[in-house]
Amino acid sequence: MTGYLLRRVLAIVPVMAVVVVFVFLLLRLTPGNPAAVIAGDTASAEQLERIRQSLGLADPLPVQFARWLGLLAQGDFGTSLISGSPVTGMIAQRIWPTLNIAILTLILSAAIAVPMGVIAAWRHRTWADYAVMSFSVLGFSIPVFVIGYALILVFSIELRWLPVQGYVAPGEDLGRFAARVVLPCLALATVFVALIARMTRTSMLEVLGEDFIRTARAKGIRESQVLFRHALRNAAVPILTIIGTGFALLIGGAVVTESVFNIPGIGRLTVDAILARDYPVIQAMTLLTSGVYVLINLLIDLTYAVVDPRIRY
Repeated sequence: MTGYLLRRVLAIVPVMAVVVVFVFLLLRLTPGNPAAVIAGDTASAEQLERIRQSLGLADPLPVQFARWLGLLAQGDFGTSLISGSPVTGMIAQRIWPTLNIAILTLILSAAIAVPMGVIAAWRHRTWADYAVMSFSVLGFSIPVFVIGYALILVFSIELRWLPVQGYVAPGEDLGRFAARVVLPCLALATVFVALIARMTRTSMLEVLGEDFIRTARAKGIRESQVLFRHALRNAAVPILTIIGTGFALLIGGAVVTESVFNIPGIGRLTVDAILARDYPVIQAMTLLTSGVYVLINLLIDLTYAVVDPRIRY
């Protein structure tokens, strides 16, 4: 198993190397002049050249790349071209709303979807199974922003139970934080409940047909123990894969939800940076998102090594 883990860790190196090179070239090869973004449309050629010199864009590419790697090694993603603030500080301010919503959404999704999938597999080809599969189809088919606006219409405008938009940090006011994350979490959870429930059902159906399940039932073990202690445990690997991938998707793809509910997370930061051509922020967000995906996949592989007894080398 040690060799397996070592190979998985070493496989990260070439992946991140390709990502780093791509992100570096993103600024240099993308149409548009970063100096013009800073100076404005009325800047003269001399002003643009001075800004290029200050940004280091006039140096040879190998020199720029080496300098940029040195800054990355120190955790320095540069300075925003628009606000002039350090990019690291901007991400630190924006990442907590996204993380809070992503974690709560995933917990809510798993708590609802896994029992739904187990019941659908247990009651295969009954009304319970058809109900879960119908919900899964609807969850995949309806866009998140449509679900978000529908939730706002019902719970914020018609019933007036919850605020329409905004975000409050949990350390500032836990009650106001909870009231403002309910709707975004519900909107995002709709898609992930459908995804996790479908995968749970499929994995459980495969396991429920195995001989050890029939043996457990023949021994008189209670059905709830057969389902959740024996079958679900052996069906856990693909379910954990979907849950882990879902967390990475939530971190990198909460753009629409944060825009609908006016949440100051990294999704909105990315959109604002792209619209303003704020290249250092775009580079940092691309690296961050790629790193999250790679880290989640590594953790999933490590989980395989723990859960799946067949991995021994």
